[in-house]
Amino acid sequence: MTTMKAWQFANASAGGIENNMFLSATGVPKPRISDDQILVEVYSAALNPVDYKHAEAWPIAKTLLPSPKIPCSDFCGRVAETGSKIDSFRVGEMVFGSCDPMKSGCLGEFVAVSKNMLTSMPEGVDVDAAASIGIAGLTEYQILNGNVKKGDKVFINGGSGGCGVFGILIAKALGCHVTVSCSTANIDFCKDLGADEVLDYKSSDILKQLQEKGPVFKLVIDNVGTPENLYSASHTFLLPSGLFRQVGIAVALGAISRAICNTVLPSFLGGGKRKYEFIIYKMVAEDLAQLGAWLKEGKLRKVIDSTYEFDDAPEAYIRLKTGRARGKIVVHVKKN
Repeated sequence: MTTMKAWQFANASAGGIENNMFLSATGVPKPRISDDQILVEVYSAALNPVDYKHAEAWPIAKTLLPSPKIPCSDFCGRVAETGSKIDSFRVGEMVFGSCDPMKSGCLGEFVAVSKNMLTSMPEGVDVDAAASIGIAGLTEYQILNGNVKKGDKVFINGGSGGCGVFGILIAKALGCHVTVSCSTANIDFCKDLGADEVLDYKSSDILKQLQEKGPVFKLVIDNVGTPENLYSASHTFLLPSGLFRQVGIAVALGAISRAICNTVLPSFLGGGKRKYEFIIYKMVAEDLAQLGAWLKEGKLRKVIDSTYEFDDAPEAYIRLKTGRARGKIVVHVKKN
C-alpha cells in the first residue's frame, strides 16, 4: 500500500480549520521512514488547541506550515515498521506519543516519528487514554515536576480543559494542595478530579478571590491567559519564591506582546514581581513513559470529553473550538 486516508487542510486561516479540512479521493502518500524513524499505524488521535491556532494564524499558516497539511499531533497506535537504526521498538507493539505540530500530523492512517517522540504503551492501558497524554500531559508534567514538593499549594487557572485536567491529576500525584478556576458548570467535575478548592470565575472576580488568600501559592499554572493582569498582580497571591508559568495565550499580537514583556521587563518598568516563564513542552520519551506508568497505576486516569469517528473529524474541531470541552477530544482513526 503506497497511499493512505488522511484529513488535510490547505488554507485554514480563511474560515477556520473545520471548514477547510478535506479527504483526498485518491488518498495521500503513505509516509516513508528514515533509518531513525518509526512508522505508526494510528488507532486514536487526540486534539489540542495548537492544532488550529497554528493553522489559522497568519502568517504562520502561510509561511511555516506545509500545504496541504495533515492536522493533529497526539496519537496512540501500533508500530508498523521501524528504521534500520531503531532497536528499542518492535513491529506490532502499541505505542503513544506526539508529532511536531509544525510538520505533518497524525490524523491519518499512518504517521512517521522519531524515537524520542513516543514510548511503549503499558499493558492494559486504554488506547484513547494513551492518545490523550501527549502535548497536554507533557506540558503540565514538565511544569510541575521538580518545581513543587508534597504539601505545596498550586493554583491552576483553567482546571477543566485538556491541560487543566492533567495539571490537577499530576499535581495531586505529587502530593500538592490544588486550587483551580473554572466555570460554575465545571465545579463538581474539577472536584472529582481531585481539586482541593475550586474558584468559580462566573460568580466572582477570580483575581479578587486569589488576593483574599494572600501570598500562599508556590506555583501558578495559567492555562487560559485571562484575566490579562493575572501575572502583574501575582505577587499578591504567589510566594516570593514562587513561579508563574504561562501555557495558554491567544495567538494575537497583544497577547504575544504581553508574554514577551512579562518575560523581560523588570518590576520597576511595569513587569511583575514574581518569576515568569512562558512554557513550551519538550518531547521527552522518559516523561511520556512516566505518565504512561501513572496511567497504569491509576494516579492518572482517562478524562475524555468526547470521541468522534474518523469521518467526523471536522466536528471534533468544532467542539474543541467552543472552549467548553471537559478533558480531551479524541478521534478514532482505526476501527477496532
